[in-house]
Amino acid sequence: MMHLYWVALKSIWVKEVNRFARIWIQTLVPPVITMTLYFIIFGNLIGSRIGEMHGFDYMQFIVPGLIMMAVITNAYSNVASSFFSSKFQRNIEELLVAPVPTHVIIAGYVGGGVARGICVGLLVTIISLLFVPLHVHSWSIVVVTLLLTAILFSLAGLLNAIFAGTFDDISLIPTFVLTPLTYLGGVFYSLTLLPPFWQAVSKLNPVVYMISGFRFGFLGVADVPLLLTMLVLTAFILVFYLLAWYLIERGKGLRS
Repeated sequence: MMHLYWVALKSIWVKEVNRFARIWIQTLVPPVITMTLYFIIFGNLIGSRIGEMHGFDYMQFIVPGLIMMAVITNAYSNVASSFFSSKFQRNIEELLVAPVPTHVIIAGYVGGGVARGICVGLLVTIISLLFVPLHVHSWSIVVVTLLLTAILFSLAGLLNAIFAGTFDDISLIPTFVLTPLTYLGGVFYSLTLLPPFWQAVSKLNPVVYMISGFRFGFLGVADVPLLLTMLVLTAFILVFYLLAWYLIERGKGLRS
């Protein structure tokens, strides 16, 4: 039985990877171009006027945040668009009636989102080497934070697809929720620059913890304690997974 589950998981995951790899000009190239523009505009042009932050050049400081921003948006959008397409085309109903456990379905789609997020993250990292030297404080923290964040936003994309009624609903969350949270998550600045009140408000933003943890892995500096970052990531993953499992198991928004 476990072998059959593995075959099902591998099939879903391979399908998801092939889906974004086949149209790599649309899925992998645009975020790399966007991040390159960020490097040029914010790093070279504006960064030279800002100077240092936490003892690092401004370009070095924002690189981890830009990598994480690319991972977040691509992991999220991959699962949201793919799962909703399957739901819209009624393909998901065939998967639901098949003898495949719900956790295998979730793992397959999330695995595809993680794969795309990591691919884009690696490409953006390579591009960043054209502007700044690679500086890594702890590879283990970089990898763990990257994986947990990609899993979290893949699950978030899955939830968006479950609740979405039309293709327009897929773009609402990224536009009105994800983008503001990311830009206000400390990508371009340190929370220490904010007044105490706004520092406290910023810490209500979960993206702050992900970017802070990822930046600590690269530079060894963080706006929030690393342990708190890991706890927040784990808690959100657990809540999102349980919610996704419940909704898929009950067929909420999936069965006509």
